[in-house]
Amino acid sequence: MLETIFRGLFDTDMTSVISVTDFLLCIAVSLVIGLFLAFGYMYKTRYTKSFVITLALLPAVVCVVIMMVNGNVGAGVAVAGAFSLVRFRSVPGTAKEIGTLFLAMGAGLIAGMGYLGYAVLFAVVMCVVFLLYNRLDFGARKNAAVYKTVRITIPEDLDYTGVFEEVLDAYTVSYELTSVKTTNMGSMFRLTYDVVLRDADKEKEFIDKLRCRNGNLEITVSKQTTATTEL
Repeated sequence: MLETIFRGLFDTDMTSVISVTDFLLCIAVSLVIGLFLAFGYMYKTRYTKSFVITLALLPAVVCVVIMMVNGNVGAGVAVAGAFSLVRFRSVPGTAKEIGTLFLAMGAGLIAGMGYLGYAVLFAVVMCVVFLLYNRLDFGARKNAAVYKTVRITIPEDLDYTGVFEEVLDAYTVSYELTSVKTTNMGSMFRLTYDVVLRDADKEKEFIDKLRCRNGNLEITVSKQTTATTEL
């Protein structure tokens, strides 16, 4: 019965059909590989939840595509061309959107090859895993409250090199000066730091210490953001 359901419409008696067990095994191994790559990418790296979920799912999508076009040169060339269009769309998208497009294209490819049963099975498995990752909040940054962007305004005659390092070392786990910009007709500088606070409850105390160093000029502390056009 299963062989009938998962047999391609265009298969002949000479065509070998992938067994359901092998199909699920390949997807399972690919998902494990995706998780491994996702965790490796997350280690000491700034990331977004959508990109990590997409990274965890893509190996399974590619695995199924390769299984379906194996030995079919025409289908392989068509898939390569179609997948390349996903990256160069006119409107940039998030990793989640692009990953969903790959999922839809993969399911459509399987259905187009005549394997309707596998197309449905692939869509169901990947959707369940996709919803599970979202439900478990997989890839979400832990302790997001300690990741801050600090903008400090200083007078032009203040040498900012090393002036805030003592305070930053005391109140942050790590910090990075990402930009220096002149403002107010060049009479002031605006420094932008990406910091990881040691204790989110001491944010006001941290700002007060910085105010003592910059002459009580403007200081802005905001949540770190990652560009939405990730891919």
